[in-house]
Amino acid sequence: MTRRLVTTIAVLGYTALLLPLLLLVLFSFNASRSGARWDGFTLDWYARLLHRPDLTIALRTSLIVAVTSTVIATALGTLAALAMGRHRRRAAAAFESLLVLPIVTPEVVAGISLLILFSAAGIHLGLVTIIIAHITFSVPFTIMVVLARLRGMDSSLEEAALTLGANELTAFRRVTIPLLMPGIIGAALLAFTLSFDDFVITFFTAGPGTSTLPLVIYGMVRRTVEPSVNALSALLVLGTTLLLIVAHRWLGRHASGGIA
Repeated sequence: MTRRLVTTIAVLGYTALLLPLLLLVLFSFNASRSGARWDGFTLDWYARLLHRPDLTIALRTSLIVAVTSTVIATALGTLAALAMGRHRRRAAAAFESLLVLPIVTPEVVAGISLLILFSAAGIHLGLVTIIIAHITFSVPFTIMVVLARLRGMDSSLEEAALTLGANELTAFRRVTIPLLMPGIIGAALLAFTLSFDDFVITFFTAGPGTSTLPLVIYGMVRRTVEPSVNALSALLVLGTTLLLIVAHRWLGRHASGGIA
């Protein structure tokens, strides 16, 4: 009885999570301009995306911001996690507690604070300020993910490498990094998703003429809810799904933490 109840709750939960996405993908092929009824199958809304240069430019901007901020945030987060995990001091514990603050801070507050900071520093709003803002809110997440992986590692493998003659740099490159790689990849995926999807903080830190995809979609929805938004959203869901599948398979092959 308990097992059936848990299974039923799990099915209902997954249905509540996935049903809106499935409906969105389904109605991206709807011939009707209204989402209230089904008028037949069509690919016109996907074809219309090819004639929207603003979407192409916004997509390119979002990818530039997401990739750049992900690389920098993951590198900084990994180094910070290593420093905090290797040195169990009172300062490290205090710093770890402070990591929760930017994570739980409302995005509106973070966006306004960054806007005030850039204005006070005389930095012109644009692509650079968006990237800096995305790095700022992504770093705490990457630290937490990598730190969790670091604390679950078997430190005896690094000690064995040092005992067998490897220096600290070699042990770090050939033992520590491969063992940390699942956490690093997970942190990078999380940072990329947060950056690519962000609207609120980007809204406050984007200057005139610099718009990411969420900003452009928001502008489209404010004017009129045309089905091309559904088509674009379906493509984003597809891209995210493929990215997760690739990451899952890669992590599956390296789950044992193979050491080079």
